[in-house]
Amino acid sequence: MTTIAVLITIAYLILIGYLIVGFDKIKRFALKDIPAKTKFTVVIPFRNEAEKLPMLLKSISELNYPKALFEIIFIDDESEDHSVEVIKTISKKVRIEETLISIIKNERKTKSPKKDAITAAILKAKHKWIITTDADCVLPKFWLDSFDEFIQQEDCELIVAPLTYSKIDNFLERFQLLDILSLQGSTIGGFGISRPFLCNGANLAYKKSLFNDLNGFDGNTDIASGDDIFLLEKAVLKHKSKVRYLKCEHAIVTTQPESTWKSLKHQRMRWAAKTSAYKNWFGKFVGIIIFLMNGGLMVFGLMTLIGIIKWKVFFYILIIKFAIDALLLFKTALFFNQKESLKSYPLSFFLYPLFSVYIVFISVFKTYKWKGRPYTK
Repeated sequence: MTTIAVLITIAYLILIGYLIVGFDKIKRFALKDIPAKTKFTVVIPFRNEAEKLPMLLKSISELNYPKALFEIIFIDDESEDHSVEVIKTISKKVRIEETLISIIKNERKTKSPKKDAITAAILKAKHKWIITTDADCVLPKFWLDSFDEFIQQEDCELIVAPLTYSKIDNFLERFQLLDILSLQGSTIGGFGISRPFLCNGANLAYKKSLFNDLNGFDGNTDIASGDDIFLLEKAVLKHKSKVRYLKCEHAIVTTQPESTWKSLKHQRMRWAAKTSAYKNWFGKFVGIIIFLMNGGLMVFGLMTLIGIIKWKVFFYILIIKFAIDALLLFKTALFFNQKESLKSYPLSFFLYPLFSVYIVFISVFKTYKWKGRPYTK
């Protein structure tokens, strides 16, 4: 058992170390204030987001980008609240031009409402570049400028961009922030080692022609989530050299963490439900190694208590994982300017393995709810 524990730890150390090297290889993209050229269609699906839409709309009104170069399509996914009225009312209040925004109804055709919504919007999109985000997000002032300048300077067809949480007032929120920072660090690291395997649909851009060339979400519509990851996988298979990461502080979209442990559990179950359908071998490999390491910590701890593994060995395993995780988190938190979250790292370090393994197991046997709807794996 000691040999197994050591081998898993070494594999984990090499993997995270490799991602850290990749993180540093992706250089920060600095804006040069060049004239805007790219035309965008911003796609935003929503369902029952009346409380969060005002912040998004305010951020839209503050975008620096020329209004003639973008449009925004909201897709109402059978909202049961007054989300549509909020969009219309707040848009006028913050002085968003009527011609800038349109609201359409979702056309349900598959088991994935969000994929249906994005597909419906792309069919109506006027412009060649699509950017997706979520209704509970806030967009930075130079968001579109960042994508535009990157597109003008780089040969790309799909662009993954950064996302983080903006509200971190308690341990639950800092726990989630550390989790998303680790995911963002791994995302950037994957691009740095030419093994892109993660992205987030709340900040994702791609050419409309690429979406059509890849037949959209065909092949993954039986899975409720994954509009981002599965499209990334397809793009990497056909156009890997044109799939890029935009590491720019002006492109960072923010959203809010879950407010309760219960809602966090359902969110993570939704994320876990799509992992079995991943086709990217590196993504699967990363998931296996991380699961073995997190699950292994609990098993190794028990083995240490009953004397099968020596305390000294278990202590070294903890130190190695603590240190390598901390390094990746520190680099990512530095980029996102969120170093204050690291104060919750020691406690989160011990809690996260329990939480992640629990999510993996319950996602196999239980359904989950999202936006008031029940889903199965």
